[in-house]
Amino acid sequence: MPNQKKRASPTNKLLAALPRREYQRLIPNLEEIPLLFEKVLYEPGDSILDVYFPISGIVSLLASVEDRATLEVGLVGREGMVGVPIFMGVNTSLNRAVVQGAGSAFRMKAGVFRKECANGGSLPRLLRRYTHSLLTQISQSAVCNRFHPVDARLARWLLMTRDRMQADEFQLTQEFLSNMLGARREGVNKAAGLLQQQHLISYTRGALTILNGAGLEAIACQCYGIIKGEYTFLPE
Repeated sequence: MPNQKKRASPTNKLLAALPRREYQRLIPNLEEIPLLFEKVLYEPGDSILDVYFPISGIVSLLASVEDRATLEVGLVGREGMVGVPIFMGVNTSLNRAVVQGAGSAFRMKAGVFRKECANGGSLPRLLRRYTHSLLTQISQSAVCNRFHPVDARLARWLLMTRDRMQADEFQLTQEFLSNMLGARREGVNKAAGLLQQQHLISYTRGALTILNGAGLEAIACQCYGIIKGEYTFLPE
């Protein structure tokens, strides 16, 4: 059952940007749930029954090629929402949505969400702006994966993860990093090794720690700044 308890200011930035009266109307339909590491929220072809507003943690949107290789096409944290196709009038997911950083989220039934968007107000306006930002992230990441070296892409991805997790340490596996960057494990290991040699990160036993964020920003391509700038319309 949805949690009926009234909450203080939400930590999801989209919800925090709503006028107080509109947010209060949503509260009875928001259920706070844990986001467990590697939990799959949607598979390609699944009907989208719920949408998610992350409070903490991050969700990766992955595209697959012939049911074999996967590549991250989007990263969603507390700045956004998982389930944008519903807002766009599409009921099924083309991507795999999987929790890449543990945390929690507000979950809302897709049917209720549709009705709220049809009511007008600030929610659909914010979601239009957010959808533009997400599309910018997806397109810029595609360009980045095609033209930039693996170490710059890795630095960008780690900074984006840090911004959304609000933490300098994450759980990561070599396979997951390979999927995120669309690169072979050997290339990812080499790039991570170079960053470790420069004392920018520490990576052992599936745990990666950012030691020098400013140093990573110096190595990351300009794609990081472009993507980050797209979310300045949201409150801190």
